[in-house]
Amino acid sequence: MFRRLKTSQLVVDVIVAVAFFLIAWPVETVLAAGAWGLESRLGSLGQVITGLLIAALFSGALALRRLSPMLALGIAWVGALVQMGLGRPPSFSDVAIFGVLYTTAAYGSRLVYWAGFASALVGALVITVYLFAGPVFAGGGLSWQTLPLALVMLVAAAFALGLSWTIGALVRTAVRARENREAQQRAEAETAAEHERVRIARDMHDVVAHSLAVVIAQADGARYAAASDPAVATEALSTISTTARAALADVRLLLGQLRHRQGDGPQPTLADLEELYAQVRAAGVQLRVDVDPAPPGEPPAAVQLAVYRILQEAFTNALRHGAPGGPVDVRLEWLSDRVEIVVRNPVAPGAATGRPGHGLIGMRERAQLSGGRLEAAEESGSFAVRAQIPVGASS
Repeated sequence: MFRRLKTSQLVVDVIVAVAFFLIAWPVETVLAAGAWGLESRLGSLGQVITGLLIAALFSGALALRRLSPMLALGIAWVGALVQMGLGRPPSFSDVAIFGVLYTTAAYGSRLVYWAGFASALVGALVITVYLFAGPVFAGGGLSWQTLPLALVMLVAAAFALGLSWTIGALVRTAVRARENREAQQRAEAETAAEHERVRIARDMHDVVAHSLAVVIAQADGARYAAASDPAVATEALSTISTTARAALADVRLLLGQLRHRQGDGPQPTLADLEELYAQVRAAGVQLRVDVDPAPPGEPPAAVQLAVYRILQEAFTNALRHGAPGGPVDVRLEWLSDRVEIVVRNPVAPGAATGRPGHGLIGMRERAQLSGGRLEAAEESGSFAVRAQIPVGASS
């Protein structure tokens, strides 16, 4: 029933209502009584009391118009009925009705909204009947001579009261439109932030998982070769150091994006694939790469990134779940409209290939974001990753 308002809004409404009351009370007690000859019916004290009552009712409605439009509308109706019951004419106090009708349309609930509309129509009819058919003012009722003037009065009253309500309805529409716009902007910002978090999490997974897989493979090889061939152990440690430094640089880049959100920063391209192949081979994997045909030009950066990340994650899966010492076959076919990727490696005994992890989900998401598709499944003792990514126009 009551709306939440700022303290400043409440103070302003009370000040406006008090100022309105200080003007309305003298008008109700002196001007209206003198104009309609009520001195003979009421004494001076009665004029003061009735003026005070009517001015207080309409001022109260004005003070509550934003805090509780429904209560303000009810008080305004009570004030109008008291005014008519005492046989008083329309006066300055009735101006408050316009403010109340405005707020019922601008800030009221759906029920109050339509109650204000009905009040505008019914109020126009009531004031017309009161002025033209009331025994005090019409002196016997409507006649054919006064009917046209009464219709004009009805239209004018409906227009004036309806205009106040209509302005409030327009303000209500504008406020709702602004709120919807702001809600849509917040939703879009949250969606963009969520996409950004998912992208960074996917990159983080690819970088960390691949680097750790290489480091683990090298560490295992160094431990086995330390006693028999120290040179191999030294080379493995060098590979571990290089891989860890590269992973640390990538992680720092991703963390910088999380802190500052100043763009994606440099991303891997096809030129970085040779370094990726070298890391995998350094981990003791027999890697065989077949690129036929080669890219006809410079593929889009998004396609290059997708190819790099898919191959990186496929190599990570091969290192973690593939048969030790088994070969990994890579085939890249750069066709006119798409690139086809196939990565195949033998499956280690007892490896769980039917349950997709974050790596497979990430690869599939990368392919889908580029407009392509990816399938990963076990085929005759080998695990195969097959992807197709549209290339579009190459420069």
